[in-house]
Amino acid sequence: MAYPKLIVDYEILKNNVKTLVNLCNTKGIKVAGVTKVFCGNPQIAKAYVEGGVSFLADSRIENLQRLKDLDVPKIMLRLPMISEAEKIVEYADISLNSEIETIRALSEKALEKNLVHKVILMVDLGDLREGYYNDEDLFQAVEEVLELKGVKLVGLGTNLTCYGGVIPSIEHMDKLNRLKKEIEEKFNIELEILSGGNSSSLHLLSDHDLQGINNLRLGESLVLGTESAYGQQLAGTRSDAFKLQVQVIEVKEKPSVPTGEIGRDAFGKVPTFVDRGVRKRILCAIGKQDIDLDTLYPVDKGITILGASSDHLILDGSDSEIDYKVGDIVEFTMHYVCLLRAMTSEYIKKELI
Repeated sequence: MAYPKLIVDYEILKNNVKTLVNLCNTKGIKVAGVTKVFCGNPQIAKAYVEGGVSFLADSRIENLQRLKDLDVPKIMLRLPMISEAEKIVEYADISLNSEIETIRALSEKALEKNLVHKVILMVDLGDLREGYYNDEDLFQAVEEVLELKGVKLVGLGTNLTCYGGVIPSIEHMDKLNRLKKEIEEKFNIELEILSGGNSSSLHLLSDHDLQGINNLRLGESLVLGTESAYGQQLAGTRSDAFKLQVQVIEVKEKPSVPTGEIGRDAFGKVPTFVDRGVRKRILCAIGKQDIDLDTLYPVDKGITILGASSDHLILDGSDSEIDYKVGDIVEFTMHYVCLLRAMTSEYIKKELI
C-alpha cells in the first residue's frame, strides 16, 4: 500500500455540503462550491453536486477543465489573465472581473466561439485584494461592459478576509446591495447575482437575513465544516472528511537539542530548541514540500510535531500511548492550508472512500 496517502470520506463531505446548502437556501442564497482545495478533482466534486450546490467554482482554469463533464454552471474565481481568455469562455460560464481590458478580451473570444460569457464585477470593500475601490470607476466599467457583445453583466461580487483579514459585516453587505440597486436604476438593467463573499460570510447568517445577497462562494466551510472569519465549527458538519496518513521511517531515542553550533536550516531560518532531555523521535516520509506544519494536527494527541525538512516530518512520540515502530502509520487531520498543499502534491496518493 502506497503512502503518504490522503483519505477522502465522500459521505462526510457530502453531508457537509448538504447541511450548508440547506442553511444558505433558507436565506435565499445559492452556493458556489469552490473546488480549488482538491484541485478540481471531478470524483470529489460530485459530492458537491449531489449535495446541491448551484455552481462549481475554481481559481485555476486547469481545474475547471477537469470539471467540464459535471452538468453544473462553472465560475472562474481568480481574475482571468488575458492570455487565458479563450479557455475561460470555453470552460467557465461566469468569471469574476475587475479590468475592462480583460473583459474586452473575453468578449472577443466569446464572439469567435459564438458564445455569451457572463461577467461579475468585483467590488473591493476594504480587504484590498481584487475589485473596484471607487464607485465612479465601477459605474464606468458597467457602462463599458454593457457596450460589449459576447459578454453579459450578471452581477456584483466581493471578497473579504483572504488578504487583509477584513471580517465581513452587515455594513459591507449593505454597501454591496446599495451599489447593485444604484447600477440597476442608473442603467435600467437587472443584476441576477449578488455574491457576498466566501466562507467568512457565513457567520452573518446566524443573526441576519442578508437582504439582496443571493450567492456565496464556499470552500473551507464545505470541506472542513468551519466558517473562516472566526474558525467556528458549523452545526451539523464535521472537520474530518479529509485525513492524511504517513508512514514511519525511523524511531530513535535522541536528545531534544542538536549538538554543535546552530546556523540556518534548509529554509534559511535559525531554529531554536527547548531542552527536554532525551525523547522518542519519530521520522515520517513527508515534508514541507507537501504539507503546512501550522495547520497539520495529529489524531494521536500524545504526539507533538517538532518540525520538518523538505521530505521528513519529525515528531515527538514520548507521550503517546502507542509504541510506534518503523512501518507504522500516523494519521493527521488538516486545516485548509495544509489540505490545499497536500491535495496539490503529486507525491501524496489520494483515496476516495
